[in-house]
Amino acid sequence: MAEPFIFIGTHTVKEGKLEDFKQHFQEFCAFIEENEPRLIHFALYISEDGTEVSVLQVHPDEDSMALHMQVAGEHFAQAYEFLDTTKSIQIYGKSSGALVEQMKQASSPEVAVIVKSELTGFNRLPATGVSEPAS
Repeated sequence: MAEPFIFIGTHTVKEGKLEDFKQHFQEFCAFIEENEPRLIHFALYISEDGTEVSVLQVHPDEDSMALHMQVAGEHFAQAYEFLDTTKSIQIYGKSSGALVEQMKQASSPEVAVIVKSELTGFNRLPATGVSEPAS
């Protein structure tokens, strides 16, 4: 069984842009849901004061995350109309150096890209059984 690939990106929101970002993210989320059937969980979490957001993604494997980087690439730049800075990128699960390097290149040098591999545990996530869409 493949180990899930979990991604958490935390960002600060530009002052006065939270409502616009929420609308943008709802549209983006619908796009992702339609175009990435293997992605298990994709959600936006907002701090109590509305100044910080975290995007949480649970993929069945690293290949699903790599597809996300391709499918969503053009949308990332649009998000920065509403987001100020990326505070951190966290990756949980097995990852090739290539994907981690791609994420480092996509962010600014001062952003920490933290990678943690599983030591022990269990997984009750159901297998999605859905293949990637044909390109």
